[in-house]
Amino acid sequence: MTLASEKLTNNQQTVLDLLEKSKEPLKAYAILFDIQKKGIKAPLQVYRALDKLIEIGKVHKIESKNSYIACEHKNCDSSTSTSFLICETCDQVTELKKKNLSEYFAKQSVQANFKYTKHNLEIYGVCKDCKNKK
Repeated sequence: MTLASEKLTNNQQTVLDLLEKSKEPLKAYAILFDIQKKGIKAPLQVYRALDKLIEIGKVHKIESKNSYIACEHKNCDSSTSTSFLICETCDQVTELKKKNLSEYFAKQSVQANFKYTKHNLEIYGVCKDCKNKK
């Protein structure tokens, strides 16, 4: 099954639409608060939608913030190995879409006699826009 052919439920589409419109990562309860008027009343409904959206590569979790963002890359296959640049000033998140990061980590792991399976890399700093404001 390809990602493009994945049919979203109403709840999944509602959550995805909200995340795509958001300028920053959103926590699950913020998502629930924003979409309660659309019939989603329980946290479990939000978490189920998020789990499926992550599984099919349409959403990523920012672990350190326990929040979620919509993926900007069509047919993203980074559901387990993700890398982000996160602005400490405005919370803007940019996904690094480089296959060579996984290759680099795999090579480093072999050198350390370690079996690499996945990664979640979150790099904090200041984005160009915030840097230019100073």
